[in-house]
Amino acid sequence: MGTNRVKNINREILSDRWALLEKINYDYQLKSGEWVRQNRESYNRGDGATILLYNPEKGTVVLTEQFRMPTYLNDNTDGFLVEACAGMLDKDHPEDCIIKEVEEETGYRIKEVKKIMEAYSSPGAVTEKMHYFIGEYSEDMKVSEGGGLASELEDIEVMELPFSEVIEMIAQGQIQDAKTIILVQYAQIHKLL
Repeated sequence: MGTNRVKNINREILSDRWALLEKINYDYQLKSGEWVRQNRESYNRGDGATILLYNPEKGTVVLTEQFRMPTYLNDNTDGFLVEACAGMLDKDHPEDCIIKEVEEETGYRIKEVKKIMEAYSSPGAVTEKMHYFIGEYSEDMKVSEGGGLASELEDIEVMELPFSEVIEMIAQGQIQDAKTIILVQYAQIHKLL
């Protein structure tokens, strides 16, 4: 670790079922030079990758919709979120992961992606870093209906939408997923569509 303002790190595992939840106690040096004892909880579920699939000729993007229990517990009345395709790296290289996830979730077999950034999703409590990609798709790349893997109990709806409609969905609060909003704003700034 790259700082000399943290020492005496002690970890306590609170849960290691689906991911690792730890209580971390440590000494932290404030800007004033004073050392204070702090404790935080850190949730480590691994890193992920996400992509905005776009078709510049049609002016469309491919998004997914699926049930997300944590959002249901936090004021999302039906629990469904419209999102960009994404998945956990599971020790895969980010590019390999996202190409595989695109086919599983959307049914499109793409060969090329462009990495645009990496960002921490919720750095106050979650270790996850997302790898953000964009990629063009066309109808001839469609090889299945998508929908996710039955073995993972995925139940994903694939949505091809006009980009202008997606921008309006964000403005109206119909898209509330941060990674999707970031990718759409990237596409707007860089005039991909």
